[in-house]
Amino acid sequence: MIEVDNVRALQAHAGQTLGVSDWVLIDQPFIDRFAQATGDHNWYHVDVERARRDMPDGKTIAHGLLVLSLVPGLAGPMLKIHRRGRALNYGSDKVRYIHPVQVDERVRLHVVLKAVEPRSDGVLMRRRCTMEIEGRDKPAMVAEVLTLLYD
Repeated sequence: MIEVDNVRALQAHAGQTLGVSDWVLIDQPFIDRFAQATGDHNWYHVDVERARRDMPDGKTIAHGLLVLSLVPGLAGPMLKIHRRGRALNYGSDKVRYIHPVQVDERVRLHVVLKAVEPRSDGVLMRRRCTMEIEGRDKPAMVAEVLTLLYD
């Protein structure tokens, strides 16, 4: 974890690792809740019986966007800024889903503070976020996540 007094002090930490999260289990109820929330009910996410027959390993897989949506919650505890205004999601660049997360696998997030760009009212923070799958050589996802942090 990195701890700073204000958003501008983040610039001194560009290039550093912010941290690694705890493991999170991606089970079928979690996948089903995401499908319900988003309306994405593709069979390879929610149809356990069909996945058993038609998927290469016989298991459902998590939505790529489910994996990406875990970033804010898992990354939050890695950075403490004592004096700041609001923080807004500014988007994601170069999102790649490298390996699917199968049901009942665990993932964790590695975060590197890639860059901190000054703005008139704060900074634009760029973080490289890599979602690792327990026991796999390839990550589930790699993304550059952008956040606007105000003074």
